[in-house]
Amino acid sequence: MSFREEFAEEARSERPDLALLCLYLAAEADPAFDQRALDEAQMELDRLAGLLPYGLSGGRAWAAAVSELLGGRLGFHGTPADYQRLASSLLPQVLKRRRGLPILLSVVWMEVARRAGGPVYGLALPGHFVVGFGDPQERVTVDPFAGGAALGTGPAELAAAPLEPARPLEIVLRILNNIRAWAAARPEQSAVSLWALDLSLLLPSHPASLRYDRARLLVDRGEFREGAAELDAYAGIVHPVDPAAAVRARNEAKAARAMLN
Repeated sequence: MSFREEFAEEARSERPDLALLCLYLAAEADPAFDQRALDEAQMELDRLAGLLPYGLSGGRAWAAAVSELLGGRLGFHGTPADYQRLASSLLPQVLKRRRGLPILLSVVWMEVARRAGGPVYGLALPGHFVVGFGDPQERVTVDPFAGGAALGTGPAELAAAPLEPARPLEIVLRILNNIRAWAAARPEQSAVSLWALDLSLLLPSHPASLRYDRARLLVDRGEFREGAAELDAYAGIVHPVDPAAAVRARNEAKAARAMLN
């Protein structure tokens, strides 16, 4: 199977593997990415996990050990400039550069700790992503973007934080949304927007509006016939709940087909 097919199969598995999904995602951005590169990234995560001390117990001990290793000894962290790089959303590149967006650095924290048996989870804060250890009620939370700095428990920092850990597919969709936002600011990167949308639509649960976004992107790229077909498909999906939106989509499909003349 292709990596895209592997992504779709893993996303629909009973317990999706977050690291694998992130690596399959990265293959879309790099035509040279192959099974060897995937295996090397997995082995690097295993190697990092093997550097953690044995006998850790409790969320605070795990948080301190993982952050001391990754943020301290190895220098994983983020900078404002990382928001300008597609590489900051690609797990193999984050492992090599030790730089990335908050959510990708959090994936590294989570996957390294998980491989070592740590009680770890991700927390999707508004506009940020952090990592928790132990029982979520204890609020032992660190910020990988800041090198693993501990977050306080006061209202200014965590009042809006969800107690429910982010699920792997939610994390992957958020990563894909970040990639789309990066590409949207760079019209010459419409191909990146397209593959990010294609992967998003392979997730078993996704907003129906992604179909519309993909259709509009195809039209903007000059792929009028394909875009019109997508608009019609979207109209069929939303018609039962929003007939007006369906009518607008069908009108846009007609306009796209007119561009073929």
